[in-house]
Amino acid sequence: MVIPSRTQPNQSRFLTRSVASIHAQVLGVDADFEIIVSLDRGAAVPQAEGIEGVRFIEAEAQGQAAALNAGAAVAGGDYLAFLEDDDEWHPAKTAYALRVLERCDFVSSTQLEVDESGQALRVNDFPTPSGWFMPMSSWRLIGAFDTSYRWHLDNEWLGRLGDSRLRRLHLVEARTLRDSHALSSHPHLLQCLRAGGPNVQLCGHPLEVPLVRRMVHAQSGMGQIARNESAQAQARAEGHRLIDRFQRFPW
Repeated sequence: MVIPSRTQPNQSRFLTRSVASIHAQVLGVDADFEIIVSLDRGAAVPQAEGIEGVRFIEAEAQGQAAALNAGAAVAGGDYLAFLEDDDEWHPAKTAYALRVLERCDFVSSTQLEVDESGQALRVNDFPTPSGWFMPMSSWRLIGAFDTSYRWHLDNEWLGRLGDSRLRRLHLVEARTLRDSHALSSHPHLLQCLRAGGPNVQLCGHPLEVPLVRRMVHAQSGMGQIARNESAQAQARAEGHRLIDRFQRFPW
């Protein structure tokens, strides 16, 4: 499990929650979790209770892409998953992902967006890396994140995934899929099917909530884009690059 983590005032508090959510995973078999926290180059190791036994590594450069790549490069085991330091997993997340991976090569997930107090805001159907779970062989085939992208590195990686022959399932609450108007009332799920490539399908799980809790706060990537014109311009430029390369904005 790779957690990219930026230096910021709430870093230790966020890490404590994300690491605890990994330790809380409920599996029917014995499993070892190697938790790797990737820090920016030159960043100090955060100090907090509850993160003992976590392996900290330093990325070669600043930015989320570099941190994710650094963690994945040293990860062992048969599977690879990511969890941003301000997000959390539902205790059943790993169990469902492993079950689904018996019939696909990559799993993504919707998320429940919450504020810093934990108040639920909305369901976000976009497949952020915190919902990704894959065999290590899938990661090796697609390759590392493109560090020239700051804001849409996940879209770029999903573009390469979509152009490959790997089979992908996007986990959604089953009650959403039971709704005959699911795609019209959840247009981003339709976007996932249209822009995810020819081998992506939706897959329902029995829980009433998404398997990932995504925190919305001012220091998050989307929060920075919302209030910074320079970040907005850079994000738009990256979007144009993606469309030029993939002929779509990958999901």
